[in-house]
Amino acid sequence: MKNQLPFTKEDLETIIEKHPTPFHIYDETAIRKNARRLNAAFAWADFQEYFAVKATPTPRILQILKEEGFGADASSMAELVLAERCGILGEKIMFTSNNTPAYEFDKAIELGAIINLDDITHVPFLAEHCSFPELICFRYNPGPLRDGNAIIGKPEEAKYGLTREQLVDAYRMAKERGATRFGLHTMVISNELDATYFVETAKMLFTLVAELSAELGIRFEFVNLGGGIGVPMKPEEEEVNLETIGEGVREAYESHIAAKGLDPLAIFMECGRVITGPYGYLISRVIHEKNIYKNYIGVDASMANLMRPGMYGAYHHLSVAGKEDQPNDMQYDVAGSLCENNDKFTIDRPLPKIDIGDLVVIHDTGAHGHSMGFNYNGKLRSAELLLKEDGSVELIRRAETLDDLFATLDFS
Repeated sequence: MKNQLPFTKEDLETIIEKHPTPFHIYDETAIRKNARRLNAAFAWADFQEYFAVKATPTPRILQILKEEGFGADASSMAELVLAERCGILGEKIMFTSNNTPAYEFDKAIELGAIINLDDITHVPFLAEHCSFPELICFRYNPGPLRDGNAIIGKPEEAKYGLTREQLVDAYRMAKERGATRFGLHTMVISNELDATYFVETAKMLFTLVAELSAELGIRFEFVNLGGGIGVPMKPEEEEVNLETIGEGVREAYESHIAAKGLDPLAIFMECGRVITGPYGYLISRVIHEKNIYKNYIGVDASMANLMRPGMYGAYHHLSVAGKEDQPNDMQYDVAGSLCENNDKFTIDRPLPKIDIGDLVVIHDTGAHGHSMGFNYNGKLRSAELLLKEDGSVELIRRAETLDDLFATLDFS
């Protein structure tokens, strides 16, 4: 239930005495429990989860997940360096990028990361500008999906990955340049709540491994199933059963890999949202109320703190601290102060009566929340806090200041 929070209104008021709103706060206990659950679901396999750094690029979160055995899925120089500084090194890093400059490939190779190439032209590019790695992986884009394939979406409209025909040439080109170890990756699902889609992804990759192994005479070390496991954002939605995914992939592995003598084949994933998303919250204070053609509640957070609702209409559940059990007999647009009309966390949302000074809790901001923040209107990015296992609260990223915002400007 969305009204079951790891803190009370009184807890929040105590936290705010030291850390003013707005801020994001993450539940360490729940994150660790969820990480262990994913690992347990794939305990039958040689399994590695590479946490998508882009989701929550905060060192303390990466360190917690490292302690739970996770690696890092990085897609930029900054994300590579974050992983490095958190002690995540070597093949515990999967570098999956696109339109990548040579210096970023160089950094990934320096760290010993697994290089996951996004295009066939990146093979000669890498060979020309960098030292070509022994282990290479390619990202597969299946294009228009055949009838009977349960994977959602339209991969043919995505900028990512290689076609089936390009994969054959790409692996041959990589072999010619010295690659001796190989992996295969795809990512064709986003925020999906149906576990069967992930099993279908595994079947697709396992089938492709068998075909490419025979055609090219190479042996694959791993497949990376990508991420995309969704989070139940609305109260009526059910969470994805990780155990169902693990068991379904196991059955597909037995029939498509083990039965064909293609094992051992490691199973990788690069989940982000499902790992930390449900266990982060944006806390904001109500500072204004406006009643014109609609009822507006003005809070001290804005789209600069959480852009997903304004960017593409994403639903984020909202609780009013201390009023979780009151009837939702009012209807509000809860808005920030940006000079943009899409700066709204809710639109016509049924909520309990909200008063000036109330605290609102915006749910499921633990991934792609703070990380997608920005500085339009000179808004300062908020602090990030960690609700630790012992109940104490740790500041894991301080709030920005005007000095931070102006540090790159020349006032002379």
